[in-house]
Amino acid sequence: MATADRPTRFAVDLLESAAVEGERDSRSAKQQLDHWARVGRAVSLRESAARRRVEAALAGDLPLRDLAPEERVVANAEIDVAIQTRARSLSFGDVLAAEGVVTVALDEAGALVEYRPDGTSVVLEAPPGVAAPAAHG
Repeated sequence: MATADRPTRFAVDLLESAAVEGERDSRSAKQQLDHWARVGRAVSLRESAARRRVEAALAGDLPLRDLAPEERVVANAEIDVAIQTRARSLSFGDVLAAEGVVTVALDEAGALVEYRPDGTSVVLEAPPGVAAPAAHG
């Protein structure tokens, strides 16, 4: 039985990867995302000894080195996704500011900016051809 599609949002990096990978297999980006989701669902739902071992390793109950090579591939993929998801949702600047650490980063305009724990910032170096603005408070 066919089901109707619903509008869904995806992370830009997943959509771009799906477009590239899908082209290799003559699939649209949507078809590739559907394929990946179905494969992931099948792997996630599979109640096997290998899956339980991977889950035990992810929970810290089994050392990763004790997994078979195929199990390690799955565990590493799950760890990679978890790290990427957490990194996208975490502001390292906010974490460091809360600890009193001054950070330096490029802003949206390409200027090198010093961000201070008190919430102020100062442009250290403006992009070429742009005058550096005054400190921000």
